[in-house]
Amino acid sequence: MKDHPHPLLARRTSGVLLHLTCLPGPHGSGDLGAAARHFVDWLVSAGQTLWQVLPLTPPGAGQSPYQSPSAFAGSPWLVDLEDLVRQGWLTATPAPDFDPRNCDFENVLPYRLAALRQAWRGFCTKASKTEQGELADFAQAHRAWLDDYALFMLLQDRHGEPWTRWPVPYARHDSAALQALQQEARTEIDFWRFVQWRFHVQWASLREHAHGRGIHIAGDAPIFVAHHSADVWANAGQYLLDDEGEPSVIAGVPPDYFSATGQRWGNPLYRWDAMAKDDYRWWKQRMQHLMSQVDLVRLDHFRGFESYWEIPATSPTAAEGVWKTGPGLAFFQSLEDTLGVLPIIAEDLGIITEAVTALRRDCEFPGMRVLQFAFGDTARNPYLPHNYQPQTVAYTGTHDNDTSVGWWQQARPEERTAARDYLGPQADNQIHWAMIGALSQSVANTLLIPLQDIMGLDSAHRMNTPGQASGCWRWRFEWAQIDATLAHQLKTMASAHGRSAFQQTSP
Repeated sequence: MKDHPHPLLARRTSGVLLHLTCLPGPHGSGDLGAAARHFVDWLVSAGQTLWQVLPLTPPGAGQSPYQSPSAFAGSPWLVDLEDLVRQGWLTATPAPDFDPRNCDFENVLPYRLAALRQAWRGFCTKASKTEQGELADFAQAHRAWLDDYALFMLLQDRHGEPWTRWPVPYARHDSAALQALQQEARTEIDFWRFVQWRFHVQWASLREHAHGRGIHIAGDAPIFVAHHSADVWANAGQYLLDDEGEPSVIAGVPPDYFSATGQRWGNPLYRWDAMAKDDYRWWKQRMQHLMSQVDLVRLDHFRGFESYWEIPATSPTAAEGVWKTGPGLAFFQSLEDTLGVLPIIAEDLGIITEAVTALRRDCEFPGMRVLQFAFGDTARNPYLPHNYQPQTVAYTGTHDNDTSVGWWQQARPEERTAARDYLGPQADNQIHWAMIGALSQSVANTLLIPLQDIMGLDSAHRMNTPGQASGCWRWRFEWAQIDATLAHQLKTMASAHGRSAFQQTSP
């Protein structure tokens, strides 16, 4: 691997982890509108450099952004409706009285879909030739993934899910049947292209605003994709599927200290041999697309590229799986040969072997360290800050963790004692700031803190509980909850520890 680490990961920076749906706004969930720009400006006032978001793709089962129907599409539910009003395509009407601190997806998503369809009808009757041309140019530039995604969404609307139960010609991705469908349902297919175009335009504008203020964006790439997705449907030969298109084996992780039966994720597994034959074409398209949207990429479940847990699809738990060899260094070398230096953060949490660590080091990607995992055993615990290397991305917790206050309230007595001994007396009064301060002082080049920990919120405000099928991904905040005091505290800390945006030069 060459020219590593990525410049943005080679200097001392800090930032905030917050998904876009969590932002304030009148339309039931955060989006790409004015609140996102305001948050960028708040980050600047707090002396920060980075904004980490969760996957920008459409959410899937349980509203999880990690079970998306597309690895390329932007979430329709993040499209700023106010922008569509300003364009003259959507009539401004009062939004329902949505909960400002909870994403009520059951009501929010139908409301937003109806607004997007109204905007599409407005575009069809009011758009200028220039606007029509811009949509056509976007559709042409992104047709490698957009055509299949638009067809997939149309067929899902008509026939439900999973795609294996669609009429056979559609389920088999028969080109003649799909060409006929494109002619018959052109307006509906063009609607999904229109939504993606507006997402693309709005995201590009937000990112330009962020860059103009010195804020860089870290995105997220889940290693696996959902079975019910345009990616698997259109590229079935690159996944381990049976003759009916169903997964023959599925992804997960084996039993460990946290789970006696492991975790059965259910995603189909890649046919890495088939992917190698076309030089990882799909992966290169995916990473190139994502790298055009964000500045850094958190690569989920990095250990799966060294070896992954293969579970029979008929197994009710993950206990009966076996380890299989992943694509390894050759995969990342091929990506880099095509795409250049990869701005990757390797998510290397959990039970990590020496082989996984060796792969990460060979790639020269920084790994992740979560302080909530640090206490309760010995001073050699790799998550304790004094054991970090500069090539590290440090977190108090991730989107899958409890908040730090929630963790503290439920920690075992030995963990609390170890945390007091390590963090000092502030642990009893403000555990979240004690943890943030310890990480900020560490040698880790990159520090990312969930907004909930900056706010000192408890377990009621956590983003996700792994293994919980419903009730997750819903947390939101209001501007009154974060003020200049929090921004000043962050800015002072960033400056004192050499992480301030004002102490850095752009990469």
